[in-house]
Amino acid sequence: MAKDNNYQDLAANIIKYVGGPENVDKVIHCISRLRFYLKDEKKADTDKITALPGVAGALYNAGLGQYQVVIGPAVTDVYDQVVAQLGSSVVDEDATNQAVAATQEQAQAERPHNLWGWISRGFKLLIGTITGSMIPIIGLLAASGILKGFLTLFTYNLNWIDTKSTTYVIINAMGDSTFYFLPILVGYTAAKQLHSDPITVAAIAGVLVHPTIAALWSAPTKGMATLLGIPLNATFFGLPIHIPQYTYSIFPIIFAAWLARPVGNWLKKVLPLSLRSIFQPLFTLFIVASAVLVVMGPVISLVSAGLAAIINFLVTANEAIAGLIIGAFYQTLVIFGLHWMIVPIVSNDIAMTGHSVLNGLINFTMIAQGAGALAVWAKSKRPDIKGLAMSGALSGFAGVTEPAMYGINLKYGRVFWMASIGSAVGGLVAGLMHIDMFGFTGSLIGFPSFFSKSNPNNIWTFVIASVITIVISFVCVYFWGFSDADLDKQKGAKKKNVFKSAVND
Repeated sequence: MAKDNNYQDLAANIIKYVGGPENVDKVIHCISRLRFYLKDEKKADTDKITALPGVAGALYNAGLGQYQVVIGPAVTDVYDQVVAQLGSSVVDEDATNQAVAATQEQAQAERPHNLWGWISRGFKLLIGTITGSMIPIIGLLAASGILKGFLTLFTYNLNWIDTKSTTYVIINAMGDSTFYFLPILVGYTAAKQLHSDPITVAAIAGVLVHPTIAALWSAPTKGMATLLGIPLNATFFGLPIHIPQYTYSIFPIIFAAWLARPVGNWLKKVLPLSLRSIFQPLFTLFIVASAVLVVMGPVISLVSAGLAAIINFLVTANEAIAGLIIGAFYQTLVIFGLHWMIVPIVSNDIAMTGHSVLNGLINFTMIAQGAGALAVWAKSKRPDIKGLAMSGALSGFAGVTEPAMYGINLKYGRVFWMASIGSAVGGLVAGLMHIDMFGFTGSLIGFPSFFSKSNPNNIWTFVIASVITIVISFVCVYFWGFSDADLDKQKGAKKKNVFKSAVND
């Protein structure tokens, strides 16, 4: 009964926002969409329709003359409620049967026919889910990145603010809080996109960044059992597990948001109504948080450790080849939060020797993503995209690439890969010239980290490689990576995720 009431309310709201009963001529459905024939399609409020829980998107298909509302597997239930409220005069059973048959044929035709096709499709859906989860907080990420960049400038570069002062502590917290608590923010937005309970998923994210959990990652590892070199720094009901660094990460909490939906739906079915309000979130939090900690933690750590070992080997074996490979693929690691196992290598290098070649090569991947966003700003004629691209570029040049990547570069996928060509070439040039780096702060704002008393030419290596990175990334993106037409394609695929069909039905 509760489900019927939900569909009844959803149907009523959809009817209201397509212009009311008087604006509907006919309504049919296919395998995932309600298809309205409206008397005046301009009366439909797409923003309000797409904001409804249970709606995965909406668009007007001018070729078919239909206003389409993407529902997913529950489309027939919602359709029945729409018909019940509008009356049988809007029904066209023949057209509905034809639409269902046509979309089933199209789904079969577009279904991947080999392993690579399934992998490619899955990767696109994953990236779509990641970028869709990040979009609502891109502005905040960009603002925080720029603030952190200015703080670095005023402290380490200009020495206007003492790093030991409370002024520094307060401003640093302002700039860092978004990134430190990023799993909570992403958990909320990802849950809304994946139709899980946002508050419960945000609470699960709170578990991951809780100070006592974070302390397990930074605790001494001497004498601990290991799994392929990874310290098992905790036990869960006697099971040894590894707790990695979850702050700044996004992939584990997106996995949690995905898992919370089937877990929550199952609990909703089996729990009595009188117990549901308390025990559904309780069991969902416990089951999903446990799965993330027990499964995702070790998996992420093992993959990260393997990648770290490979990168460390490349840097010590051949700096130029390392620069090429790191430049091409390092930001891909950032997408999945796998780059955090690289950070201890950089930290150890600087602590032991005072410099880090690896950090010097990574630096150009930040510059490239910023340059890619800058090219989008230069080419796009749409004010909203120009503003988002410029803020992403500034943040990237300040050493924080997430706003550029999630707001622009990954969302319009060619931008990311074209920019990565620039960072690959820049990394190669920097490696050939034997770049070195004497601090943590990277990208353009980190230029003081490249001054060296023992190697005066190191700063010029940085300048040359940076210019090459910017020029190639900018040119590749401007001419081959982006056009305003990509924005219309993106709208057509808006709000698709792993629970919705990838078929453009």
